[in-house]
Amino acid sequence: MRTQMGIIGAGPAGLLLSRLLALQGIDSVVLENRSREYVEARIRAGILEQNTVDVLTGAGMGDRLHREGLEHRGVYLQYPGVRHQLDFPALCGRRVWVYGQTEVVKDLVAAQLAGGPPLLFDVSDVAVEDVDTDSPRVRFTDADGAARVLECDVVAGTDGFHGPSRAVVAEGTGQQLWERTYPYAWLGILADAAPATDELIYAWHPDGFALHSMRSPSVSRLYLQVDPSERIEDWSDDRIWEGLATRFALDGWELSTGTVTEKSILPMRSFVSAPMRRGRLFLAGDAAHIVPPTGAKGLNLAVADVVLLSRAVVRLLQDKETDLADAYSDTALRRVWRATHFSWWMTSMLHTTGDPFDAQLQLSQLRRVCSSEAAARELAENYTGLPL
Repeated sequence: MRTQMGIIGAGPAGLLLSRLLALQGIDSVVLENRSREYVEARIRAGILEQNTVDVLTGAGMGDRLHREGLEHRGVYLQYPGVRHQLDFPALCGRRVWVYGQTEVVKDLVAAQLAGGPPLLFDVSDVAVEDVDTDSPRVRFTDADGAARVLECDVVAGTDGFHGPSRAVVAEGTGQQLWERTYPYAWLGILADAAPATDELIYAWHPDGFALHSMRSPSVSRLYLQVDPSERIEDWSDDRIWEGLATRFALDGWELSTGTVTEKSILPMRSFVSAPMRRGRLFLAGDAAHIVPPTGAKGLNLAVADVVLLSRAVVRLLQDKETDLADAYSDTALRRVWRATHFSWWMTSMLHTTGDPFDAQLQLSQLRRVCSSEAAARELAENYTGLPL
């Protein structure tokens, strides 16, 4: 097989990259080691920055997003006895949308299979070769068990932390790694319950953090801070609802409950690797960085990566200029570290440690954000997405 851009991984980063390149006349082939059903069912992030919505809309992926997505003007910050609304348009002129990553992927897959560039599911034994030359290749076994070779001009590794691409970059560049594992996790549920709030609620409570989000007018997405050692089997639905009700408690307000349709425990960590490039192999999304979900940055960072990368690839292959490709890693990492800091800051402000001193510092920070326009604007600017 021959293509201009080989893309490993059919998550939102790889699929959107293929779409953006196709709109600029660049051919690609997307390889995915999972089935279509698995890819479209993965429950992930649900908050889209203004920039992400604009990029998806510009790529022709905005119809269902604007029809079914929930536009949000802010969030609530809560601590015992206080629930304060941050008005994002008033603070920074931007908004966010609630539209699950699962839905973004479904839209991108449907567009790809409806006459878009080739998208191959259920591949295995993926190996990237000759990335230090102008003719890299990707070897793989297709869904029928046949050995295949994909000859490329450029390769994108959008295959996540455990994919083969990151290891290839690390082998040839002396890649640096920065990582932090947080001493808490999120127990997340999907529930057939109408959201009890018009905006997301980020709640600090002595028992631990809680987040009230939503996926639709009839489906809520809720999270509880738990210890990473907890087992999901030990959390009955009643125990989960009781914990949520306690942490969201506020006079005059009541939590909506319903049937829990999905629950899982998500460990939390930060991870950044540099550089995000080796020769003609470029990393994007979780292959290069992971952030805790508190700041809603993971999917949005992946979109920012592929916007930069698509511009660099078009300039490299059509204009034969290397400037954007050479600058890609440094440019992307500046945004990655900003988002990593914001995610760390939100996480540190809202998750309890059991230390009374930490608790007072967190409450002081929350009061500051809720009472200072400057502090609130800083949160709003970062949450809704800095300019690409």
